[in-house]
Amino acid sequence: MKHAPDVFNAQCPSREVLTHVTSKWGVLVLAALADRTHRFSELRRRIDGVSEKMLAQTLAVLETDGFVLRTAYPEVPPRVEYQLTPLGREVARKVGGLVEWIEGNLARVEKVRAA
Repeated sequence: MKHAPDVFNAQCPSREVLTHVTSKWGVLVLAALADRTHRFSELRRRIDGVSEKMLAQTLAVLETDGFVLRTAYPEVPPRVEYQLTPLGREVARKVGGLVEWIEGNLARVEKVRAA
């Protein structure tokens, strides 16, 4: 019999999905794509500090998990766009709330850090 998902169990596949979604780059990619479809270079500019390699890896993992749809257009030069799937939009709303909370409460956190 299969067990119910349990992120507290190190062997549960939900732990891997949690890692993908809540990694620094995973959160930022999901938040950026929540706004609109982006090309790779647009995402790289939007997410300051991410390397090309890390962005490519993050997009690939989120695509494998079913959160991101990669569409390649047969043009010259090639054009590739990334957008959220319906599942990706759901999880982006969740991590978007975290991003909003962090931005809205940064002054409070910094005040505590300084004390």
